[in-house]
Amino acid sequence: MGLKITRGSYAKPGTSLAFDTGSWRIQRPEHRHTAAPCHAACPAGEDAQAWLALVEEQRFREAWETIVAVNPLPAITGRVCHHPCETACNRGDYDTPIAIHHVERFLGDMALQEGWDYPLAPVLDTAPEIAVVGAGPAGCSAAWHLRRRGFRVQLLEATPEAGGLLRSAIPPYRLPALVAEQEIGRLMQTGIRLMTGQRLGRDFSLDELRDGFAGVFLGIGTQQGREWSIDSATPSDLYVGLALLKRWMDVGAIPTWSSVAIVGAGNTAIDLARVLKHAGVPEVHIISHKAIPGPDVPAADAMPAIGREIEQGLEEGVIIHEHRGVQRLILRGEQVLGVELVHMKKLSDASGRLKRVAFEGTESILHVDQVIPAIGQVVDPEGVHTLLDNRAYFQVDEWGQFPERPWLFTGGDARGDRGTVSEAIGDGRRAAMAIEHFVHSASDSPQDNPGEPIGVDQLNLNYYEPGPRPAVAVLEVSGRDGYAEVEGGLERRQAVAEGERCFSCGDCLTCDNCWTLCPDMAVLKTREPTTDGSYYVFDYGYCKGCGLCANECPCGYIVMRDEV
Repeated sequence: MGLKITRGSYAKPGTSLAFDTGSWRIQRPEHRHTAAPCHAACPAGEDAQAWLALVEEQRFREAWETIVAVNPLPAITGRVCHHPCETACNRGDYDTPIAIHHVERFLGDMALQEGWDYPLAPVLDTAPEIAVVGAGPAGCSAAWHLRRRGFRVQLLEATPEAGGLLRSAIPPYRLPALVAEQEIGRLMQTGIRLMTGQRLGRDFSLDELRDGFAGVFLGIGTQQGREWSIDSATPSDLYVGLALLKRWMDVGAIPTWSSVAIVGAGNTAIDLARVLKHAGVPEVHIISHKAIPGPDVPAADAMPAIGREIEQGLEEGVIIHEHRGVQRLILRGEQVLGVELVHMKKLSDASGRLKRVAFEGTESILHVDQVIPAIGQVVDPEGVHTLLDNRAYFQVDEWGQFPERPWLFTGGDARGDRGTVSEAIGDGRRAAMAIEHFVHSASDSPQDNPGEPIGVDQLNLNYYEPGPRPAVAVLEVSGRDGYAEVEGGLERRQAVAEGERCFSCGDCLTCDNCWTLCPDMAVLKTREPTTDGSYYVFDYGYCKGCGLCANECPCGYIVMRDEV
């Protein structure tokens, strides 16, 4: 005789299993991993959400290994990256973004201090060999990722040491020389064969590389300054921004003037301006077509230099003239006495495109005794003139591959649409993926798209508590000499706290909400991770599709799908 259920009665244990309540459902919950905004915004391709979760659990080495699987130089990028990941961070719509680059630096420094080795498998002596030309950030990244993929790598560098602009043009107050030396030196010990003093066009040719290697990556950067003049006039002692910065890095000295105007708006202009101030130049001006970055300044109109570097430069006395251009050089013979500035504004040309034009009637005189252009570099055509075809940069596809030379790839500044260390590192990684496909004649295409990032509106912010972004120590202006590092790093507890502040956007937070709040106990918790990486399984036999689990998921990892 069956059990009789009446009002006020009770059921025996296990009897509820006889009711397949899942048959009532018109929607079902599913786990869906979605890219976090920090991942989608990172030019290098890092998934910060993934390694921040490990930092929260104090699994620091695993967190570092997660980073270097994408970016082999976290102690460097944690200092010099412009960190668009933080601009994109959903936490910024709640209180303040996660200090991602500070945590990255923390892990990179810890790896150097602890002597952690890069996780690598041995390379076979019979593995294909790839040539990488140029040991800047793009070349180092390409060499590392090719080595990870089982290739033998020969890295050819024209200068006496690897690192490119990381060692020759980024001042030590941003990137200490010892950090760069240790980070790059350790990378070179992973089985990459480094050959210095080898210049393309002088010591070897593209044809020789094609005959001797299975593939070639060009990470030669932009070593030639743009031509600059005002109505064909130039000072007799013209200095170019990047060359002058390199000179200071090489010899530790720089010419000094009473007042200097630097024409440009990028990191080279800011770095040089700060170096000149540290060297004792009383007045240093930057003349920029764009504006100082700020909350009300559109991204397209903001100076491309890193915001914190601009802010620190202003603290140190650098004067920035926004939306200004040089209309005339004031010379006595060929000696600079000053410049005539004019306000620049955007107007539409005949095609409807916006371009900057001089605003007549806004002219003013700035008295300086030196003008230094810092308006960018172009590719040196030596050894690659046939690839350039009279252009300033290489033209390649999204993977850095030359359309008519499928064995040849490039990345970094030489592409022309790049300009940061993290972009160069991302180029090297993507090119390594494409080289692997080319060498092995793969029929499919490389895949490197994290997908559409999850928005803050897809999160349940009720489950998060406000928490302050950590403040790092910053040298007082009086203590800045151009050599001492201006910004300090995070302490261990601060790094862990940032891991805890992370929303875990689009990935399981293992908070147990779905498990504890399901009214039908249709969410089962597992001891080991499931195939999707979480610790939960839906028992669809008893899930009514109420959507409570999806609604109460803090990080948007559970979505409701129509029943089919």
